[in-house]
Amino acid sequence: MTERMYSQRLGIISDTQFQAALDRFQLGRFIQAEPIHFGNFGQNVFVSSSTGEYVLRGQPHFGWQFATEQFFIQQLHERSQVPVPWPYLIDATTEIFGWSFVIMPRLPGLQLADPQIKGQLGASEKRGIAQALGENLARMQEVTWPIAGRYNADLATIEPFEMAQELAWPFPVASNTRLASLTPECISYSQRIEICLCQHLSDAQQSNAAATTPEDIAWVKELLASAQDAFTAAFEPCLLMEDYKEGNVVVTQHNEGWQVTGVFDLMAGHFGDSEADLSRPLAEYLNEDQQLASAFFEAYRKEKTLRPGFAQRFPIYMLFDRAILWAFFQRQGWRWWDEQWTFRDWASQYIAPHSILDQL
Repeated sequence: MTERMYSQRLGIISDTQFQAALDRFQLGRFIQAEPIHFGNFGQNVFVSSSTGEYVLRGQPHFGWQFATEQFFIQQLHERSQVPVPWPYLIDATTEIFGWSFVIMPRLPGLQLADPQIKGQLGASEKRGIAQALGENLARMQEVTWPIAGRYNADLATIEPFEMAQELAWPFPVASNTRLASLTPECISYSQRIEICLCQHLSDAQQSNAAATTPEDIAWVKELLASAQDAFTAAFEPCLLMEDYKEGNVVVTQHNEGWQVTGVFDLMAGHFGDSEADLSRPLAEYLNEDQQLASAFFEAYRKEKTLRPGFAQRFPIYMLFDRAILWAFFQRQGWRWWDEQWTFRDWASQYIAPHSILDQL
């Protein structure tokens, strides 16, 4: 029996276990498995069988992760033309590996999360890929819902955001004594963004007070106050990933252009304001090359009309996305920018006049 370490998270897995997992869903005879050396969490393994190419995804972060991903992947599969790994087959038992797992089709295309692949792309190829991501995001957002909210895996439905859950997300409220006593209170999407933005900065401040100052927080609150009318305007809730980026898609060159041939990793999926999901890809492209940010944004705008008030509203969504990462960076002690910078210094580069807002 062959055994191998596939990642720190998944540990040692034997060929017999892979075969047992395939047998669960009648997916043929196991041929081989391949570790994935990129990505952040080591949950995935490529698996080949006599019936095709698959991804095995295991050791969920939370009990609701796989059910949530399955729900949003199914929504995209049934209600859009966006390619996703369907069927998304869940085995909730732990008898094979010691943890529950998923098997899904391996989608064709270049893995942009792989730095070796990314490093081989030329300028025109990168631009074409950025355009493809912009077009694809607009198509994803054709999937709408009557209310803004998050998937409840226990009830198998979308429920309105609750303040205590959002402040603790993705950790269960019961595990956070600071929040466990809060009475359930439904909040709007704009309230969720405002409350959680301030909470992320407060958490960052606790990790490193010198990097997130009272002046930083006052600056964010001033921006929130000045954008209130636009920020609270009505919108039609649509599907959001909250982590839409090159690392969570695969792409293929098609004739003269590029197309997204797969979208995955929808653990943070929910329904909210379409504009919020522009933040992360735009920030990543701004980090790399402003022309890529422009290509992505222009392609998106050709497919989807921006609502009035975007220029006032979008900086708040960008700050929210940056605050999520900033709080994480401060907890980890990471820093690759000027040592003197605080949150305002770092985040301003994404909403300053030289950023994507120039195009409005």
